[in-house]
Amino acid sequence: MSVIVDITTLTHGGDGLGRLDGKAIFVSGAIPGDQVRCQLTVEKKRYAKGRLLEVVTPSPNRVEPPCQHFAECGGCDWQQLSYADQCEWKERLFRENCHHQLDVDPAVVKPLVQSPQQMGYRSRVQFKCSVRADTFLLGFYRRASHSVVDVDSCLVVDPRIESLISPLRQLFDGSSYARQVIQIDVAVGDVGPSRIVVHFQGSKLNPFVQWLQQNAGHIDASLFVRDDRSEQVQHVRGEEGVSVEVGTPAVALTYGVGGFAQINLRQNRHLVEMVLRAVQLSDDDTVLDLYCGMGNFSLPLARHANHVIGVEGYAPSIASAEKNAVAAGCDNVTFHSCRVERFMESMSQEVDVVVLDPPRAGAKDALVALLTLTPRSIVYVSCDQQTLLRDLTVLIAGGYQLESIQPIDMFPQTAHTEVLAVLRRVT
Repeated sequence: MSVIVDITTLTHGGDGLGRLDGKAIFVSGAIPGDQVRCQLTVEKKRYAKGRLLEVVTPSPNRVEPPCQHFAECGGCDWQQLSYADQCEWKERLFRENCHHQLDVDPAVVKPLVQSPQQMGYRSRVQFKCSVRADTFLLGFYRRASHSVVDVDSCLVVDPRIESLISPLRQLFDGSSYARQVIQIDVAVGDVGPSRIVVHFQGSKLNPFVQWLQQNAGHIDASLFVRDDRSEQVQHVRGEEGVSVEVGTPAVALTYGVGGFAQINLRQNRHLVEMVLRAVQLSDDDTVLDLYCGMGNFSLPLARHANHVIGVEGYAPSIASAEKNAVAAGCDNVTFHSCRVERFMESMSQEVDVVVLDPPRAGAKDALVALLTLTPRSIVYVSCDQQTLLRDLTVLIAGGYQLESIQPIDMFPQTAHTEVLAVLRRVT
């Protein structure tokens, strides 16, 4: 059944929110000031979710989305808002979240750090693939589904990635392998070639690799195949590593297939500088960098500390970090390939500062051991506000004061933000 709803606010996940007969109605794609007609897709006692069918009366703040695929594609949330309005809502929602979950002085919550690029900023992307009516589709999932929306362009990805959309589609369209390619990952760095990883779920890997060698010569990129059945990666051609730069002077960080780098390279450089300012290091300090990846924070920190200890559970990232340290001439960094929680169980060395940048699940299982180290400062970088605020509650109860917490717009056109929290020991 379809209903008419007046949208009054936005939610943390990006949906518009209105009320109908006292029940909260969440509508993706709607913004405050809109009156919309939507199809109810989920109905619970206290809330419902609606699929936007029509904007009956548009909000005065609604703008024309610049992307032709926005109405269908689930990759972006807020192209119907100006960037200024996106930032205003991100900061407002973040402040509300902090107020509800943390008992801190509102002055501790700092303004949103806006992104210098609103489009063309994504350095990594996962194109979803499918076949419909014998046509190879390459794009992104439709909102709230696993149906692939075929795209001709994507305004938020780096232009070097966007230029590969058409050649990749042409490569597989009509081929005998089209139905066996389920995803294509593309990454670019500050320097060097693009890297393509084709996810293959067929049974004949070697013939597929040979077919690529014969037919993909026109695509200017390094090329790899990931066998999704065995999770093994096959090198087809080109360099494995993608290199990004951080710090001043710049340190080159290279990561391999399956490794992690922040998608917004310019904003990541800003984030690294913010962390360096927050830690307030002296030459005799020891820093523990948890979930260190390829050394995004470890190597810039090493320039200002006596010693840096980096810990990461994904072994290939530690291998990259060690190579990056050698290339940068950093001999005061020690990396450990180990799950952070397990490493912390046996960690007894005194440290002055802890920096952590966990995945979305947060660092809950490592916090008790972290508190026993009693570092003077903890700098927590997070891509998930809910798990961050949960973990900050534990750290504050453990004797730390939240000095500042600041959202950083790493993901324009979406509802997501990165967050930097700085804590000092008070007991």
